[in-house]
Amino acid sequence: MNKKHIKTLLIQECAKLMYFEGVKQYYDAKKIASKRICNNSMKYLPSNGEISEQVYQLSLQDSEFDHFDTLLKMRLKAIEYMEKLNTFSPRLIGSVSTGKIKQTSDIDLHVFCDEIELLLMHLNDNKITYELKEVLIQSGNKQVLYQHVYLFDAFDIELSVYPENELRVTTRSSTDGKPIKRLSLAKVQSLIEADHWDALLKLENKNDIF
Repeated sequence: MNKKHIKTLLIQECAKLMYFEGVKQYYDAKKIASKRICNNSMKYLPSNGEISEQVYQLSLQDSEFDHFDTLLKMRLKAIEYMEKLNTFSPRLIGSVSTGKIKQTSDIDLHVFCDEIELLLMHLNDNKITYELKEVLIQSGNKQVLYQHVYLFDAFDIELSVYPENELRVTTRSSTDGKPIKRLSLAKVQSLIEADHWDALLKLENKNDIF
């Protein structure tokens, strides 16, 4: 097999591992796939972005997963929580913003505050159940400890907490290395109106959606 064929097989196998077998981390999927496909050789490993795209393609082919309906519901749920968290300048990122969701996708929001206690107090006051975790993120040549807050609703919601002065800072995705696009509440509303206008027409009380 040539290099291109091996890499294609690895991409497909990694995507299947993550979509059908519950493997969460790209690195773990690559290790397992390399063992199955090329006797543990790490020579032709695909990028996270290539695997992510193939996982998305699998979700489109899954007859049991209503991709477009789920995407609309997730975006509407994102708006609901962005309105609740408006004080903390919420921004939608990730698969719900790009539309490349899969069955296990959650809603990723960046929120901005200098004292996380204010955010937790806000959640408590609004009776929003949450779980707080610290996550180590690679930022350039150093590792930075960030606070992540997990909310549980019809869809899981992950809040990545940043200092207020990082609102205008462009960060890069760990999946494909590209700049992360942060969508404001107004931009998410516009995205829904552009991508889901036909579905919105079928909803009752459209004026109450936003």
